[in-house]
Formats: sequence, C-alpha cells, structure tokens
Amino acid sequence: MEIPSKYNPSNVEEQWYYYWMKNNFFSSKPDNREPYTIVIPPPNVTGILHMGHMLNNTIQDVLIRRARLLGKNACWVPGMDHASIATEAKVVAKLKDEGISKEDLSRSEFMKHAWDWTNEYGGVILQQLKKLGCSCDWNRTKFTMDDDMSASVLKVFVDLYEKGLIYRGYRMVNWDPEAKTTLSDEEVVYEERQGTLYYLVYDIEGSNEKVTIATTRPETILGDTAICINPNDDRYHHLKGKKAIVPICNRIIPIIEDDYVDIEFGTGCLKVTPAHDENDKNLGDKHGLDVVDIFNEDATLNSYGLHYQGKDRFIVRKEISKELEDKGYLVKTEQHLNKVGTSERTKAVIEPRLSDQWFLKMEDLAKPALNSVLKTGDVKLYPKKFENTYRHWMENIRDWNISRQLWWGQQIPAYYYGDGKEDFVVAETKSEALEKARSKNPKIQESDLRQDPDVLDTWFSSWLWPISVFGGILEPENDEVNYYYPTSDLVTGPDILFFWVARMIVAGYEYREKPPFKNVYLTGLVRDKQRRKMSKQLGNSPDALKLIENFGADGVRVGLLLSSAAGNDLMFDESLCQQGKNFSNKIWNAFRLVKGWEVADLPQPEASKIGIDWYTAKFNQILIEIEDHFSKYRISDALMATYKLVWDDFCSWLLEIVKPAYQQPVDETTFDAVIHLFEQNLKLLHPFMPFLTEEVWQHISKRTPEEALIVSNWPKTAKVDSKLIDEFNFAADIVSGIRNIRKDKNVPQKETLELSVLNNEGVNASMNPIITKLGNISTLRTIENSLDGALSFRVKSNEYFIPIASAINIGEEIKKITEELNYTRGFLKSVQKKLANERFVNNAPEQVVATEKKKADDAEAKIETLEKSLASLS
Repeated sequence: MEIPSKYNPSNVEEQWYYYWMKNNFFSSKPDNREPYTIVIPPPNVTGILHMGHMLNNTIQDVLIRRARLLGKNACWVPGMDHASIATEAKVVAKLKDEGISKEDLSRSEFMKHAWDWTNEYGGVILQQLKKLGCSCDWNRTKFTMDDDMSASVLKVFVDLYEKGLIYRGYRMVNWDPEAKTTLSDEEVVYEERQGTLYYLVYDIEGSNEKVTIATTRPETILGDTAICINPNDDRYHHLKGKKAIVPICNRIIPIIEDDYVDIEFGTGCLKVTPAHDENDKNLGDKHGLDVVDIFNEDATLNSYGLHYQGKDRFIVRKEISKELEDKGYLVKTEQHLNKVGTSERTKAVIEPRLSDQWFLKMEDLAKPALNSVLKTGDVKLYPKKFENTYRHWMENIRDWNISRQLWWGQQIPAYYYGDGKEDFVVAETKSEALEKARSKNPKIQESDLRQDPDVLDTWFSSWLWPISVFGGILEPENDEVNYYYPTSDLVTGPDILFFWVARMIVAGYEYREKPPFKNVYLTGLVRDKQRRKMSKQLGNSPDALKLIENFGADGVRVGLLLSSAAGNDLMFDESLCQQGKNFSNKIWNAFRLVKGWEVADLPQPEASKIGIDWYTAKFNQILIEIEDHFSKYRISDALMATYKLVWDDFCSWLLEIVKPAYQQPVDETTFDAVIHLFEQNLKLLHPFMPFLTEEVWQHISKRTPEEALIVSNWPKTAKVDSKLIDEFNFAADIVSGIRNIRKDKNVPQKETLELSVLNNEGVNASMNPIITKLGNISTLRTIENSLDGALSFRVKSNEYFIPIASAINIGEEIKKITEELNYTRGFLKSVQKKLANERFVNNAPEQVVATEKKKADDAEAKIETLEKSLASLS
C-alpha cells in the first residue's frame, strides 16, 4: 500500500468511519464481558453542533474508545430531546411566516406540522457528531417522543400520581409570556438590571391623609388588594384598621399589619398584589385578601387594566407612570438595581402568575439522591467541588412544576369528566381512564372525557433517560436494562447538574433502587480568549464543522482537550487546533520515516538496543501516569502525557537513536521493535485521534477487520526500570550540552568531535553508545584533570570537555564567559542574602527554603565550571 507524502484528513476520515460502521464496531449487545455504558446527554432535536457539543462528545468518545480497547462491552447510546419550548417556538415561527396562526389549528393539525419540522430538521446534530468521529451505537438512537419513550413517561406519571407524589395545585408559578407556558424554578435565569423605584401616594379613605409607597412595577397597582404596614412601625400605628384608595382604578383596599414588611426598605409601606408576587400571595392567603389578576397570558393587560387593556406590560409601565405623575400620585423616582427573572429559553421577563398546575413532591424523593453523592459515594462527581452546589440544590429542593402549556410533548394523562376541580382520573390510556371514571360515575361515556391539554416538562422525559433507553420502565426486568444499568460514566455540563443529573439520580433510586451511573464528569464552559462564553448572539463561536474541515477531526479533538481541565472553563483558541494538526503531521512523518527504511539482516547496534530498552521503560512509566489520569477523569492531562511521550520521547529521541546512517539499511531486530512500539503508541493515541491512528495502523500491515485498531488491546502496565530512565536522562543532558556547543560555535552535526569527561559522579559507561551516536563523538574518554584549551559544560558534578579551540575566537569566548560568570556571581549573592535572612528561613515553607538552597548550590557549581573554562582559555 503506497504511503501518501502528506496526511490529508479529508481523504481518510469518511473512509474509516464507513469502515467502522460497516463492521459494526460501534454496536453492542449484552454478553459475558464487563459492560461500559454511556448515555449521551440528548441534544435538542433541532440543535446543531456547537463548541460545547464538540467538547462534551469528544470526551465521551475518548472514554468509550478506551473502554473498547480495554476489552469491555462498550455501549454509547445516542439520542435527542424533543425540547418542548424551543421546538414549539420554532414551529410557531415557521407557521407565522406561512401566514398560519397556531390558534387557528387543532392540536392534531399542529402536531402534524411539528412532526414535519422534526423529520425535516431533526437529527442534524447526530449526523454532525459522526464528522467528529463519535463512535455511538447508532442502532440504539432514541428520541424522547418515540412511542416507547412516551409510554414510559406516562407510566411513571400514573405511578407517581397513584403513590400520592404528583398533585394538581393552584399555585404561584413562573410564567413565560412569550412561550405562554409555566416554567420550573430552574428554568428561570436571574439577571441584575438597572430599574426604577416609583414613589406613589395613596389616599386614605375618609380623610385628607395620604400614604407613600415605593414600587418597581407601577402597572401592578391595578391589581392591588391591600396595603401592609409593620405593626412595630410607629410611623403608621394610626392607620391600623383604615382603608386606602388605589390610584386610577379607585379600588378601596384594607390596610393590614404584618411583620413581613421591612421597615427600612422604601417607605416601610408595602402594596400587596396577591396575583403577581409570590410573597404577596402568601400575605393574601394569611389575611384573606382578594386576588385580582390584571394580565392575559401574553402579559398584556386584561379588563382590570381599564383603558390600558390589550397593551403590553412594559408599554403600560411607561404610560401609567406618566398618568400617575400628571395626576399628582407619582412624587419621585429613584434608580434601583434589582434581579429580574428571565426565561432560559425565550429570554422573556418572567411574570409570577397564579395557575392550576401539576407538581411532583420532591422532598422525600430527593433524599436517596442526596445521600448517594454526599454520604455513600455511590455517585461520584468530578471535580469534587460541585458536591457543594449539588448539596445546596438538593437540600433546598422545592416541588417540581411538571406541566407546560404547550402541545409539543407528552400530553398529561389526566382525564376530566365533570365541572369540579376533583372530577378527573389519571390513566395511561383513554380506555383505562373510562374504566376508572365509571367507578365513580357509571353513566360516563368516552365522549365525556376531556384530556388535560397541557404537556409534561421536557425534563420529565429525560430524567428517565438511562432507564428508558433500555426499556427499563415498560419492562423492568428485561435483559438489556439488567445488563447495561447502572451506566458507567456521564459526561455533561455543570449548568444542568440539577435540571438533569440530580433528577436522573432521583428517578434511578425510585425505579431501579440504584443510581443511574457511577461517575459524573462535569466539563467546563467553552469561552473565547477574552473569557466570554461562546454564543451565537456574541458571534464569537467558530463554525464547528468548518474547524473540522480546516484542521481535521483529530486536530480539533486534540485542540479542545489540550485546553480543557475537568470542571474548568475552556479558553478556546483556534491555534490549539493547529497544534493538534501539527501533531497529526508529526506522527505521519515519523511513520513515513520508519516505513522508508530498508531492512537488512544485520547485527543490532548497541545504541539501538539501549534506546529501545529505554523507550520501553519510559512507555511503561508514562502508561501508569496515563492510567492514573484516566482514573481521576483528568482527560486533558492524559492526552498531554501521551502527546509528550510520542512527540518528545519517541519522535525526537528514539527515532534519532535507531535511525540508520544515510542510505544505509536498518537491522531487522531494531525495525521490528520500533514498529511494535509505534503500534503501542497508536493504541494510546487512538481514543484521542481515532482517524489518524487507524490510518497509520492499517498502513503498517495488511489487517483483517478483527485486527483493526479500534478493537485491538489497550497496552498492559509493566514494571518500570527507573534506573535505566535516570541513566538515559543523564545521557540526554550530555547530548544537549554537546549540541549547545555545536550551535554556539557553528560546528556542523556531521563533523565528529572528541569528548572528555571528568567523571566526578562515578557514572558508568552504559549510555556511551547513545552519547556517541547522538553527539557524533569519535572518541569518548575519561580524564583525571581539567582539559586546558577546551570548551566545557557540566551535568551535575561531571565536567565534559570538547577541544575545538581552533574553531573559536579566544577573545570573544573569554568575554562571553566573563559576562556569564559575573551574572552568576551576582545571582548567587542575591540568593545567599535571602538565605542569610533568619526571618525568611524561619517563616517560609520548607519546600521554598529548599528550592533557594538548591539555587545556591547550582550557582556555585556553575561558577566553578565557568572559572575552570576561563582558566583553560587564559
């Protein structure tokens, strides 16, 4: 097979992905091997690949490919989330462009449009993940709206309702007026915004007295049903039992007392609007106040808004504040910084609203999930710092609002048959609902049943994901769920630690009595060089597919991972991808070099034997380090250790040691050993760089599909020869010293040199063949005294001399050494001064003092060498 001169990712990536797919290397079925399972955090069905997906899925693919090499039954389940709010918004917008209003459609007509949209645009991201090299079991692709997935959701709803954990309640909820649906607390993002505090006067009924109240929302006075004062506030004792008149609408409202009112804030008087503030609602319930809702579902004002009816709340805020000012009710305004809740999906400002909704009681359900992370350790979070965030959320958990006023999603399986609030039954199917309803009223017909129009929160689907993808809700004892569950690792972002991760743990304990996974690896956010989060709005996120086109999938994967420590935000720079591409080229060129050698039946040179023994020891040492990184989910550290091993130790040292002389053959023993070590390197690299490594692997030798790299064996750790590694490191420092002299004096590498050593360290000569070859040394001898007239360098306490005085300008060399000597003496003096300071020595950490002492020792040794070099030239 001819080896191309350059590595071109675009020529090989599609080819190898097709090869892997054709041979079913990604597919998994239960067998007698240890399972290793990952479920993909399902992206939105209408999503496209962005940098966050790239990072998250690259990490998952690294883990799954390594597990496959370790001989485990690797199963990576892909899928998509139907994303109720986001997808419905896109469908509504598309219909609007076509002149169709959602309100003019029946539910079934709208759902047809939604499915058409999903079938046309859905799943694009899964196809894009293939470009990245993701080795998912595509035969297992799931969608949260698949029939079996929806059936699982409905079954769980009915089960939890029958256990008394799901209930319907009239509660204050977070209302998204753009999506026209309620949201859970976790879907509300609070932003600090500069607002205005309006000071309004209310007349006191039957007197000329007025009371001043501060509010940030003057439009809501139209829904006021009381004024509240603190019973301990001496300023307002005389108002007890009196009534006030609301400006503009002239509603007469009571003045109530409650110590909830903060005497220090504003004027110490509080307007109470139970329909539009949760705390006001609590006050209203306590004091039996009326509830006046002034808003329509789109946050325009209703008939209680009087002449503002039909206008948006923010327009009304401007207009009513002017009317209040014109009529003398607005006495002053102030700038006021406050937190405003916004919808995570639509970015609309949230409106607190009273509404009948479905809720799941979470307090008792959350306890096993809390203990599994913080007490038993059955679920481990990486990095550990996120345990505190998890604890805070779970210990302060509130009931989960699981209903949404949308059509796209699983319709709530509650069926109403009468006019009363309790006239409903909950059942998985309409026929079951009819049976339950007839147990209450035998005359009920199927046509009398009206299914709740709301759908379930999308997260109520995905919290079952690790169970439902294996059919574990509908068939709790099926072979697949018993084999693959609990899954092994979950890779996701910390922003959905509560939305998804915590809830999956809750569901796992409720329905399998086990957590859904053992380890949670939380990635950081992808940011640009200015530390800004990458987003479409800022325009600072590169096109993911364009990056792959420019740098190759392997280059992008390496670029992402080199800068991505667990849990820390990733400062992404395209130059990292270039670094990844350069690494690909380095490996390819190293391969071409080795395969270009002519092989002959020759005795093995001693240098080659030593070099191969050393690299084998070094490989074993770094393999142990890599295994440790993987065990702690330090994926970027594992890559960096592999990167340095291959680039520095293999390409820069070993290949130089074993490389035959120009136009000379290499011996067969060395060649076979180098090929073997190259293959070992490819195994370590494969999880990070799957395409390049498979390409090289298949070029090395003609292989059957069973011998493909993707299904080969991960290297096994072995005993490390540390002594050999230390000896080589010493020799490498000597070679570097020789090369520095060659560079400084412009002595070509092809010119042989003599090297003499004053062996103060008592180093044996085992590495002399390496030094001789890499330094191009003709003679290497041991001497008893310094060699006059020679250039020298020092490695530890050994001195090395190279007699090339004829090649240098003596005067310039004396000047250069003198300058370096003076600088080193000055440096030593500064360090000695620090060490003479008793306060520093007694108070500084022991390691810091030790470092300073080593600096002094090294400086003294260097001065001694420089003085001898100077003496030899004088």
